Amino acid sequence: MTAQQGPAGGVPAHDVDIDDALVRTLLTDQHPDLAGLPLTRAANGWDNVVYRLGDELALRLPRRSAAHQLLLNELRWLPFLAPRLPRPIPAAVRRGSPTAGYPYHWAVVPWFPGHSAARRPPAGRDAYAGDLGRFLRSLHVPAPADAPRNPVRRVPLGTPAAAFAHRLAGARLPVEGPWQEIFDEGAAAPAYQGPPLWLHGDPHPHNVVVAPGEGPAALEAVVDFGDITAGDPASDLAVAWLHFTATGRDAFRRELRYDDATWLRARGWAVHYAVLMSQLPSADPLHDAGVHGLRELAP
Repeated sequence: MTAQQGPAGGVPAHDVDIDDALVRTLLTDQHPDLAGLPLTRAANGWDNVVYRLGDELALRLPRRSAAHQLLLNELRWLPFLAPRLPRPIPAAVRRGSPTAGYPYHWAVVPWFPGHSAARRPPAGRDAYAGDLGRFLRSLHVPAPADAPRNPVRRVPLGTPAAAFAHRLAGARLPVEGPWQEIFDEGAAAPAYQGPPLWLHGDPHPHNVVVAPGEGPAALEAVVDFGDITAGDPASDLAVAWLHFTATGRDAFRRELRYDDATWLRARGWAVHYAVLMSQLPSADPLHDAGVHGLRELAP
């Protein structure tokens, strides 16, 4: 299991201190049969602290109040979705409750051996393009009325137009291109008319786990469903430009039978994400994904 990392020096401030002693106490009090397993801090993400627990498990603990509802969404919906998907996702195997020393719910989830796909070169990522397409095809089915309502991912592309224009005006981008035109073309495409579909919300390369080793990457798991929501599938499809080269995008698209308008909106979302990610510090794994996306989107 991996965790999304925030920009170096720019991860939102936490509102609770999470250390080894606290985690051991939570396990001892609530899941004593797991308390003796080896415990290693694996990541201090944007929303969660992640610990590896033994060989097969991990812990996800919200580090700030804004992340708590995101974890509750995962706890509620991932066990429902997991049996319907062709690759593993981090559905909780145990749950933890708030205590006097820690104010949030937390989760025990599977640990997926492997590496972040963001660490692999794009040409190597092309190898799993069809598998990721099939994963999203299985996920993108009509969602119930009580699916999580994400104010960023489920909205029409035109909603972040002002924020995109502002970011673009102040950015020193590593690749030149008609970024505003691409965004505007996507925003002007015919709107999505179907039922709200289940969306991962953030299936960029750092939320995909691939098998260890060199060479072509094999898809092992898709993680970090904190942004799970329902709506227009275009925002999920946008990551085709962040993951793949043209060869991989073709394989990805063949698995996803959406119309040209959906792919235009997806391209608009892609430039929105790529501009944002390319402005992250170079040490952040999403920086390279953003730069790659701009290169793929450039004429």
